[in-house]
Amino acid sequence: MNIGEYNFPDELYYDKNHAWALVEGNAVTQGVTEFAQKISKEIVYVEVPRTGRTVEQGKTFMSMESGKWVGRIAAMVSGAITETNEELEWDVAPINEDPFGEGWLAKIEASDLGELDNLLKASDAEFQSFVESEIEKYKDILEGA
Repeated sequence: MNIGEYNFPDELYYDKNHAWALVEGNAVTQGVTEFAQKISKEIVYVEVPRTGRTVEQGKTFMSMESGKWVGRIAAMVSGAITETNEELEWDVAPINEDPFGEGWLAKIEASDLGELDNLLKASDAEFQSFVESEIEKYKDILEGA
């Protein structure tokens, strides 16, 4: 689904920190949205978390940097990190070029899939309204992109 000119794949879950989650059984792959990448301009560094680490929904578990800010990434579900995109330590281009694909950040074995109820889908009116307000909020950055 497109909101404005930004793509938000229907099969994913989203939070209000511009992150996405793909759920496959109890495995949740997490990344940042195309919109997050656009307002960041260019991601230049990613702190990749260690596998085996336990994370809690809504709590910071990693960070990334653009040329102007350091962004903290919150876990979209609680559980244990089973895999990380270690390639991002050496080359962050996948986040800038393919945030919904090769630019994924981490895979988490969810301890409670009921937490997905705290997330949004692209088709949710609340999410669409949120993204539209974010487009307006960041329009000067986006127009300069």
